[in-house]
Amino acid sequence: MRSVPLAAAAAAMAAVTAVATPAAGAVAAGLHDLQDDIDAILADPRLAGAGVGVVVRDARTGRTLYARGADTPLMPASNQKLQTLAAALDVLGPRYRFRTTVASGPRSGGRVHGDLYLKGTGDPTLRPRDYRRLAGAVAAAGIRRVEGRLVADDTHFDDRRLGDGWEADDEQYAYAAQVSALTLSPDRDLHAGAVRVDVAATRPGAPVRVALRPKTRYLTVDNRARTGGPGTRSTLSVTRPRGTAVIRVTGRYPAGRPVLRRLRSVHEPTLYAAAVFRAALRAHGVRVDGATVRGRTPADARRVAVRRSVPLAMLAVPYMKLSNNTIAEILVKAMGRERKGVGSWPAGLSVTRRRLGRLGVDTSPLTLADGSGLSRANRTTARQLSELLLRVRGEPWFPAFARSLPVAGHPHPWVGGTLASRMRHSPAAGNVRAKTGTLTGVTALSGYVRGRGGRRLVFSIVLNGYRARYAPKDIEDRIAIRLAGGPLLTRAARTAAPRADRECSWTAAC
Repeated sequence: MRSVPLAAAAAAMAAVTAVATPAAGAVAAGLHDLQDDIDAILADPRLAGAGVGVVVRDARTGRTLYARGADTPLMPASNQKLQTLAAALDVLGPRYRFRTTVASGPRSGGRVHGDLYLKGTGDPTLRPRDYRRLAGAVAAAGIRRVEGRLVADDTHFDDRRLGDGWEADDEQYAYAAQVSALTLSPDRDLHAGAVRVDVAATRPGAPVRVALRPKTRYLTVDNRARTGGPGTRSTLSVTRPRGTAVIRVTGRYPAGRPVLRRLRSVHEPTLYAAAVFRAALRAHGVRVDGATVRGRTPADARRVAVRRSVPLAMLAVPYMKLSNNTIAEILVKAMGRERKGVGSWPAGLSVTRRRLGRLGVDTSPLTLADGSGLSRANRTTARQLSELLLRVRGEPWFPAFARSLPVAGHPHPWVGGTLASRMRHSPAAGNVRAKTGTLTGVTALSGYVRGRGGRRLVFSIVLNGYRARYAPKDIEDRIAIRLAGGPLLTRAARTAAPRADRECSWTAAC
């Protein structure tokens, strides 16, 4: 299933309302035996010796209905995004928009007598077509030649590209893309700072065909792969060697297979975006004499065009539904820039911590290393996450926060998100709204659910160091289904859950 444009996300959400409450006749055990039931679920042998944090609370009163390991510091994985979004909605506001500006030096007679400037503020929604439109606006302004350089201005943020504690082996993947104030997304799922690589088989023994989306000269394709015989095993590998602008394709890909698509991060997304913009200028008949460089837009530059993103309330949907790491880090740096004048991780994380405290959340258990949860240095507790989920319910921007959460069992990509394939055909389907989290050895699920009789509950489940090849997400599902008024499921009856160690995307493999 394909993603939908941002403008259609709100309409898709309307379909959820009608199924938000469990059927009155659902078979259910009462809340009085909740302790025994969740204890039974957590007795799963895969959790032997694991770090377990589980909290269930009444959403109206805040009363704790169940707690185990509630104050144990654990890695939250992508549950960290709950903290980041709450702070961003409070600091930046749900109407906040990113701006991308094109400006120039003095110009006359269709010529710019100096440089052309492309300045970004972190917009992750910019796609190739948006750069084409900006280039079209430059041409429409009568500019035909730039006698100077194309200056890519990413100074709204600092130039630190990768977060603390991010694994070097992850750097080539879209979920660990470099963070810049000037970037580009190749697709509707807003994988900012990444390129899509399409690999097609040809005839046996011949090289495979490799295409980049978007097409760009910024990246070099090193194609060493061959087409294998029909029915043979694929050994294809698509990599980006660390610190390079090279996409390397090796191995064999069998004839007759469909086009294989992979996302890979780019090195220096600022120059990647500028290269795509420069090509768009050329296509619109605008010639730039000088080189492309990184730099700063002078105060006296004349604005030629501007592009504004969708508001944060709308951007929150792909951010949370698809668990988009890069958007999380952009929001952190944007908060730092907004409140401290510095678009950096230290500034933004400091703002995040203080703003969570203002919301009434105890921040003492928090270790904030990044905004997405990709770093293994992050720590929080199930109690702290549950408190956050309770506190935000009273904020004016809470509807935007709630709409952004994945909805269990809903097949629409920007409704179900990372929960689209989970808890289907159960009382939790269309009911549980929660943020997932996945790292190697870490899984988490925190959010909201209506229990028996429509009682609203808040829950947080964080599991670290389990004994299993794949994340035991069925344990989370069994707890959530039980809270939704469903029966206590045995392990044999567990619902299907994705087998993954990271949330690369709900749609795409790493």
